[in-house]
Amino acid sequence: MSLNPRRVALLVAANTALAPFAIDAYLPAMQSLAASVGASVHHTELSLSSFLVGFAVGQLVCGPLSDRLGRKPVLLGGQVVFMLASLAIIFVNTLPELLVLRFVQALGGGACVVNSAAIVRDCFSGREAAKVMSTMAMILMLAPLAAPAVGSLLLYLADWWLIFLFLAVYALFLMWLLSVHLPETRAPDLPVASPRQVLRNYASVLTDRRAMGYILATSMAFAGIFAFVTSSPFLYLEYYGLSPAIYPLVFGANVLVMVMSNRLNIHLLRKRSPQQNLRLGLAIQWFAGVGLVILVASGRDTIYTVVPLVMMFLGVMGLISPNAITSLLDRFSHMSATATALQGCIQFSLGALVGVLVTAFEIDSAWPMVLAMIAVATIGNLALRVLARESDD
Repeated sequence: MSLNPRRVALLVAANTALAPFAIDAYLPAMQSLAASVGASVHHTELSLSSFLVGFAVGQLVCGPLSDRLGRKPVLLGGQVVFMLASLAIIFVNTLPELLVLRFVQALGGGACVVNSAAIVRDCFSGREAAKVMSTMAMILMLAPLAAPAVGSLLLYLADWWLIFLFLAVYALFLMWLLSVHLPETRAPDLPVASPRQVLRNYASVLTDRRAMGYILATSMAFAGIFAFVTSSPFLYLEYYGLSPAIYPLVFGANVLVMVMSNRLNIHLLRKRSPQQNLRLGLAIQWFAGVGLVILVASGRDTIYTVVPLVMMFLGVMGLISPNAITSLLDRFSHMSATATALQGCIQFSLGALVGVLVTAFEIDSAWPMVLAMIAVATIGNLALRVLARESDD
């Protein structure tokens, strides 16, 4: 395909940013939303879990559909579902209605996200694909940082319903943008899989030792992010006494480090393979996790000592995620959306599981977060080095 890499990166990043906005933008309005549906804040927070489940299911279902029908029909169909569900949420009166519609909304979001990496792989491969993935990831990392700010502004202007109206309008904008500026990227001569073949395709990815090494590497790194996101409000604000005014800045600093590591990844890809950069990122993450364990075990953990190591742990996602996904899709270029769907489902499921485990024991210290981070970093490193140990360079 003779598409400009930067243009492809911008288009797919704008598409994939829909999910972070759907997850994070309404968080500032949780109390107002809870009052509207007549439920407690804790019960209303189940709408986030409902979204994550729908998001995983949407990727599993729509990935094979994308490989069968093409990228644009599934992509545009997902955006229609997302838009209609967002509009319907505006009129909810009960918690069950909210949970069901958030699940449906996430089904559409999953259809959108699962196509992004597949579109990149349709157009590019190897180092070029990794560069486009890095540019896309750098743009996407700004979305979770901007989403709560946008949600707070919309909440100030009206109420929680304006946030979901914004999401519907954004989905409508994406439908126009991608229908006009993005051609169908799936090659028409690729074989079409039957439902039974779809199951065999999933099985082929699950039984591919090196593919599972790449999937577990990026999924475990992503789970480490969830461990931090779940723990950081209590740890930073209450346990370490960070000012609420400073918390968004410290939180946002992680994103800036991710952006820097993305730029570093693009630079290193001129002379190094994606697999070499992936191993480097995982190694740095593991050493940061070890440093956090030593700090907490020695009683020297403070906001000033923990934050730099957390930034290092999270920041190297720019070296991990794009290279792991590129390596995975290079092995399954004939069914890239299916492989991406399985990877996304495993990634979000592990992230949600780790987030639940970190908060389940209600321990007032940094140990739950730190142990979760070193555990996932260790598993991610072992998975890559044991399962994908052959040189792909």
